Amino acid sequence: MSFETDALVLKSGDAGESDRIVTLLTADYGVIRAFANKAKKSNSQMQAATQTFCYGRFSVYTGRDSYTINRAEAKEVFFELRQDIERLALGQYFCSLAVELIPEGEPAPDSLRVILNSLSFLQKEKRSKQFLKAVTELKLISLAGFAPDLSACGICGDNPAGNVYFDTDSGRFFCEKHKKGNFVITPGVLTAMRHVTLNPVDRIYSFALTPADEELFGRVTENFLLRRTGKSFKALEFYKTVSLG
Repeated sequence: MSFETDALVLKSGDAGESDRIVTLLTADYGVIRAFANKAKKSNSQMQAATQTFCYGRFSVYTGRDSYTINRAEAKEVFFELRQDIERLALGQYFCSLAVELIPEGEPAPDSLRVILNSLSFLQKEKRSKQFLKAVTELKLISLAGFAPDLSACGICGDNPAGNVYFDTDSGRFFCEKHKKGNFVITPGVLTAMRHVTLNPVDRIYSFALTPADEELFGRVTENFLLRRTGKSFKALEFYKTVSLG
């Protein structure tokens, strides 16, 4: 059995002298891992299309216990990301989030669009890296089934106008009367979090924050994601290293 699908290469590694094994993010099949035979050869038509960040059309054969790429044609290679170490590192972090959060074999059209849109904004430098990181983290963790409950105070149901307390362990916020949580977040950050979690993918980038709120937004989303997944990400640590350097 074989199928054709548009996919983004999340990860590409060597498999022998001339082959590659690639991790693909597809709309119809979620994350899949497939062999690309002879893709490393200089005359292979699949050489460019099987590199990390490449978005293209893939023809995939389904074996008994593995996938094999028969044909691959690149549509977008996000070449500019490789020309800047910070953008490259952040793009790799986005891909590592997809590998961790998106199930194998299950449709993931919205998650694919999030990654593609974030890589596109990152490449074109249309939004700050801090903004894109926070939006991508929060939307992907929400699509994975771990969306925070931002409707009202987790104890009394009040919806105060001022600052609130956000608890990254429970994913809920609390009012001034019921102070609970590890972050005090402003109305702007709460609105941003609601915007990202509740809106369709094509609208999640359409807002702006003050520099202070954007920085706070980024700290909250990162902490929330790490707490909910219980994971550490080498790509995140590498990004922090190069961005601080």
